[in-house]
Amino acid sequence: MIAFIKGELAETRPGVIVVEAGGLGYEINVPSSLFGKLPGIGGTVLIHTYFQVREDGVSLFGFLKKDDLEVFKLLIGVNGIGPKGALGVLSSITADNLRFAVLAEDTKTLEKLPGIGKKTAGRLILDLKDKFGLEEAFEQKLENVKADTEQAGISDAAAEEAIQALTALGYPAAEALKAVRQVTITPEMTAEDVLRLSLKNFGR
Repeated sequence: MIAFIKGELAETRPGVIVVEAGGLGYEINVPSSLFGKLPGIGGTVLIHTYFQVREDGVSLFGFLKKDDLEVFKLLIGVNGIGPKGALGVLSSITADNLRFAVLAEDTKTLEKLPGIGKKTAGRLILDLKDKFGLEEAFEQKLENVKADTEQAGISDAAAEEAIQALTALGYPAAEALKAVRQVTITPEMTAEDVLRLSLKNFGR
């Protein structure tokens, strides 16, 4: 089992990166959303991986975040979705947005994903809703926001306070998080700023 690979980014091409580690070049299938977050060629990367063994060969699938890998594993456990299909899904939607689409039973969003029709969208909701607990999804979202915003030099405190305020006003947590997620938060914004802009997103 290869849990992760840390090494030098040696090559990129559509849907694939090559990481050199220990004198070996590992070809890893990745979501297209990952490319904008990679360093330049020669930079160091740590890729969390899933190792697939089939009769016709072996393949590696990789993600920058361990959370993305865990969601990928849940996706391939759904009947009708293989590793390539799951990779396509995570190329089109973040793990966080997928969680809340499933929890909100948002079939319209799910049906827009590549390879996901009406029947598969229903199966996704049925199979994953219990595995995507709202409290866990909320906590994971905050962790991901914190990691992303810390890297960008932005505090997530305003977003967290706005979500808490919305839930205090009676909005469901999933809808509150969805509304806040649609706001582009800048360093100078207060929780009140985020709350005001978030309220405009309800009903869209």
